Amino acid sequence: MRRDVFSAAHEDFRELVRDVVAEEVVPRYAEWEKAGRLPRSFFERLGALGMLGMAVPEEYGGGGRPDYRYNVVLQEEAARALVTLGTVRTQLDVVLPYFLAHADRGQRARWFPGLVSGTLLTAVAMTEPGTGSDLAGIRTTAVRDADAYVLNGAKTFITGGLLADLVIVVARTSRDPGDRRAGLTLLVVEDGMAGFTRGRVLDKMGIRTQDTVELAFDGVRVPVANRLGEEGRAFSYLSHNLPQERMTVAVGSVAQARAALDTTVAYVKEREVLGTPGASSQNTKFELAAVAAEVEAAQAVLDRAVLELVDGRLSGADAAKVKLFCSETQARTVDRCLQLFGGYGYLPEHPIARLYADARVTRIYAGTSEVMKVIIAKSLGL
Repeated sequence: MRRDVFSAAHEDFRELVRDVVAEEVVPRYAEWEKAGRLPRSFFERLGALGMLGMAVPEEYGGGGRPDYRYNVVLQEEAARALVTLGTVRTQLDVVLPYFLAHADRGQRARWFPGLVSGTLLTAVAMTEPGTGSDLAGIRTTAVRDADAYVLNGAKTFITGGLLADLVIVVARTSRDPGDRRAGLTLLVVEDGMAGFTRGRVLDKMGIRTQDTVELAFDGVRVPVANRLGEEGRAFSYLSHNLPQERMTVAVGSVAQARAALDTTVAYVKEREVLGTPGASSQNTKFELAAVAAEVEAAQAVLDRAVLELVDGRLSGADAAKVKLFCSETQARTVDRCLQLFGGYGYLPEHPIARLYADARVTRIYAGTSEVMKVIIAKSLGL
C-alpha cells in the first residue's frame, strides 16, 4: 500500500542512511556483534553526518528539525539491511527527548554540542532489580546535601550504559505515603564521578550489538546543576515520553517483520524441497500471503500513529495499542518465516535466526505486553 508519511526531505535522508548502513555497518556488523557493542567511532561518524542532532536546535549545532519521522527512517533502513542500531535508537528516541524537554540553558550549552557530534553518549537508568515495569517502586535514593545530591542504589538492564558519558538516573528524593509516584527526580550522572561503577555486561540472546549493563551508585555526589527539570516531577516526565518510547519499539517491530518477510520470500524462491522450488508449495504461498497481509495491517496502524505522534496527539493508551499489536505481529511473523527455512533457519548464520532472537524482547521492554493490556483496559473504563 502507498504510504503518506514521509516528505521529500525524509526520503533524501533515507538515501543518506541507506548508504551509511551499506558502507559502514553491514561490513562490520559481525565484528560488532562479537564485541557486544557499537563502537564510539560509529557515533562520531553519524554525528559528523548530522544524523544525531536533527532534533537539536541549530544554535547548538543541530538540525533544528524535531521530527520523529527522521528517527523512523533510521530504524527502517537498518532493518532493511538486516541489522539493528539499538544504542543509536536509544540515544535518539528515548534519552535525547529528556534533554530537549528539560535541560536548562546551562545544561544545553554543556551537553548539546557533544550529543550532536556523537562525542557524548547517553543512557537512561530506570529499571532496578526487582522493580521491572513498576517505576513507582524505584528504591534508588538521592538525598540533598548543600549543592549536591548523594545518590545510592543500583540499576539493571541499562541499554548503552557501558560507554555512556551521561546517564539519566531516576532516583527517589522524597516519599509520600499517599502517592507512590511522587518524589522521583532525574539526575544526570557523568562518567568518572566517584562512586559510579559499571557492573556486569549482560549476555543477551538477541540484539547483540546493543550493550546492556548493570550500574551501581555508592554515595555519588551529583551536583544540583545536573538535575533535569524540577525535583520530584520525574514520574510525569517519564509518562510524557513513554508514548514515543513505545512507538520506537513498534517502528522496529514492523520494520524487522517486513525484513523477515522479504528475506524469506527471497529464500523460498531459491530453495528446493523434494526437487521442486519451495515457493511453488501452496503452504508456502499461503503462509507468506497471510504474513504479508498482517505486516501491511501493522504498517498502516503504525503510520497513522507516527503522524499522531508528530502532531502531538498520540495518547498513552493508543501508543500502548500500537506497541502491543506491532510487537505481537513481529513475533508471529518471524516464527512463521523461520519455519519456512527449515533446519537452516535455526543456524545463526542465517539472518532469520537473528531476527527471531532479536524479536523476543520487543514484547518485554518499554512495558511488557501484559502492561500494555492493563493500560488499554483502563482506557476502556475497565
